[in-house]
Amino acid sequence: MRVITGSARGTKLIAPEGLETRPTSDMAKEAIFSAIQFSIEQSRILDLFAGSGQLGIEALSRGAKSAVFVDSSREAISCIKANLTKTKLFPLSQVAAMDCFIFLKHSRDTFDIIFADPPYNSNSIDEILKYTENKISDNGMIIVETEKNETVPEKFGSLSAVKSYRCGKAKFTVYKKS
Repeated sequence: MRVITGSARGTKLIAPEGLETRPTSDMAKEAIFSAIQFSIEQSRILDLFAGSGQLGIEALSRGAKSAVFVDSSREAISCIKANLTKTKLFPLSQVAAMDCFIFLKHSRDTFDIIFADPPYNSNSIDEILKYTENKISDNGMIIVETEKNETVPEKFGSLSAVKSYRCGKAKFTVYKKS
C-alpha cells in the first residue's frame, strides 16, 4: 500500500493488522482518484472509517487543502498518525479517535469530499448518508465503498447516486446533492 502520486508519491503506508481493517487496493484507489482528480485541489476531505488513512492521505498528496480522519480503533489511529508523519502531511490534518456517527452528529464542519469505507455488509449506508447529507458542500460528493454485491440506495434525501465503480471485491458509489 503506497501513495500513488503527488507530494508524498511512493511513500509506503502501514495498516492495522488483522481482519478489522480492509485497506482499499492500489488498483481501486487509482480508479477512484482518476474519477475525481479535478475535484481534489484545495478541497476539504473527511475520511470516515479511515483505517490507515490512505484515502485522505492520497487526497492531501494530490493537493487537498485539509483532511479529517475518523476511526474508533486505537490501532487505526496510531497507523493514521504514523502515516501522516511519514508523508509530512500531518500539518494539514486532524485525527479524531471516535465513532464516526458521534463525530458526524457533533461536527459543524462541511467537506467537499467525504470518503466512507464502513465494514462490508454492516447495513450502515443509510445512516452514513443521513449524517453526511448536511456535511457536504453544495458541489461536494460522498464516496461510499461497499462489497460489490451490496445494495445501496439510488437516492437518499437530497443525495443521488451519480456514478458507481466496481473494482475487484469492492464497489464505489459517488453521491452528490440533487
